[in-house]
Amino acid sequence: MYSTLNFSTSDDSNLSGVDPQRLKELTHRSVKVSIIIVLGVMITLGNIAVLLVITSSVAGWSRNSRYFLLSLTAADSAFGLLLMPLNLWVSLLKDYTEGPDALCHVVAFCNSTVYSTCMYSLATISLERYIAVFYPLQYSSLMTRKRTLLLIAFAWCFPPFLLSPISFPVGIIEVHFSTASLVCNPSYSTNVGYSLSLTCLIFFPCSIIMTHANLRVWCAAKRQRLKLRKYDCARRTRHNVASRVLVPVMAAYYTCWTPCMAAMIYNAISGSSVPEWIEFVVVWLPTSNGFLNCIFYFWINRSFRRKFHLVLQRLALALCPKLADTLGCCNTSKSQFVSGILDNNNSVHERSSSVSSTCTLLSLA
Repeated sequence: MYSTLNFSTSDDSNLSGVDPQRLKELTHRSVKVSIIIVLGVMITLGNIAVLLVITSSVAGWSRNSRYFLLSLTAADSAFGLLLMPLNLWVSLLKDYTEGPDALCHVVAFCNSTVYSTCMYSLATISLERYIAVFYPLQYSSLMTRKRTLLLIAFAWCFPPFLLSPISFPVGIIEVHFSTASLVCNPSYSTNVGYSLSLTCLIFFPCSIIMTHANLRVWCAAKRQRLKLRKYDCARRTRHNVASRVLVPVMAAYYTCWTPCMAAMIYNAISGSSVPEWIEFVVVWLPTSNGFLNCIFYFWINRSFRRKFHLVLQRLALALCPKLADTLGCCNTSKSQFVSGILDNNNSVHERSSSVSSTCTLLSLA
C-alpha cells in the first residue's frame, strides 16, 4: 500500500512537472497523426478498388481514357502509399530543434512532385475530354496512343525536373520541418521568384485548362439538353447529369488546391506563416482530392460500379465459393458469360474514335 502510494505520488509529480505548452503540442500532434492516418487509409483503399477495375476494359471507356485515369489513380495512390508514411516517419525521427537536412529536402521534393503530378494528370483528363466532345471525328487522329503516352509522360516527368532544386540541401531554396503540418516544407520566402514561378507553371495553367475545358463541356451539355427538351426527347430524370458530374469535379479541385496555393503565395510574399491549424489543413487538404477523385471520376459512374460488382463476385467465388453462394452471387459460368459480353462490347467500343471519358461521365443513371 505504501509503495503504491509512493508510485502515485511520483506520477503526479511527473505530470505536474510537464510543460503545459509541450503537453498541448503533444495532444495536437496526436490528433494530427490520427487524421493523417485515417485520410491515408481512405485514399489507399479507394484507389486500390479503382485499380482493380480499370486495369481491364470497362464498358463506355476508351483505351486512351483508361490510360489517363490510370495515371491519375497512380498519382492519387502516391498520397496514401508514399507521402503520408514518409512524412510520418520523418516527423518521428526528426527532432523539432534540428535544422534542415538532406532527408528533409528529399521529402519536400517528393511532396511537391506528387502534388504537381496530380494537378497535371487532372488537366490532361480535362483536355482529353474536351477533344472528345468538340472534335469527335478527329479524335483518333488527334489523340493517338503515342500522344496520349507523351501527355502522361509529361505529367510525370516535368514536375521532377521543375522541382529538382528543392531536393538539394545547398540549393536555391531552403526547406524546414513544420511542427504545424508535420511535413518538410520549402521556405518559399527564401526565393520569392522561384516560388511564384512554380504557381505560374503548375497551378495556374492546370486551373485554366480544367476550367475552360469543363466549362465548355458543361455548356455543350446544357445546349444539348435544351435542344432535346425542345423536341420533347429528354427524360426529366436526367436533366441535370452534367452538373452532377462536372460541377463537383471543379468544386473539389478548387476547394482542395486553392487554399494550399494561397498559403504558399502568402508565405513567399510576406515571409510569415499562417496559424498552426490553418497550415495543417491547407497542406493536407490537397491529399483529400485523391479520395474525392475516386468518387467523382469512378464511383459515380454506372459502368464502373457494374464492373466493380463483377470483380467482387469473381473474388468471392475464388476465395470462398460457399460464402458467395450464401450471399447469392452468380455462379462461375454466369459470371464468365457476363464478363464475356462486357469485354466484347468494350472491344467494339474501343475501336470507336468518338468515345472518351466525357461520354462515360455524362452517361449516368
